[in-house]
Amino acid sequence: MKVRVYYEDTDVGGVVYYANYLKFCERARSEIFFNKSLTPVNNKCHFVVKELKASYFKPAKFADILDVKTTPLEIRKASVVLLQEVLKAKDIIFEMQIELVFVCGEKISKIPKEFEGIFKN
Repeated sequence: MKVRVYYEDTDVGGVVYYANYLKFCERARSEIFFNKSLTPVNNKCHFVVKELKASYFKPAKFADILDVKTTPLEIRKASVVLLQEVLKAKDIIFEMQIELVFVCGEKISKIPKEFEGIFKN
């Protein structure tokens, strides 16, 4: 997914604020659903972040065009582990490994059939 860096994404120095990389990745995960004519919420159930590890390599700046790539690493009955990379040109400038669990209310639940395979390439 392509993302343009807007002024609102940056700090006073024009560099993308660290937390906004997480937002870019969140948008990319949502777009996976939207591109398949689905919504990330199913009968008031949805994925939530259980754990993530993020690494920052180089800064993005105002007006940059970034590409967010999402690769499934592990898919289980109630959770998925994804690798998300943010690239500027062909350079990886940020990456994170994130584990998402599917919940209904506050209870971990099996991923529904319509979401099975949603993150598979």
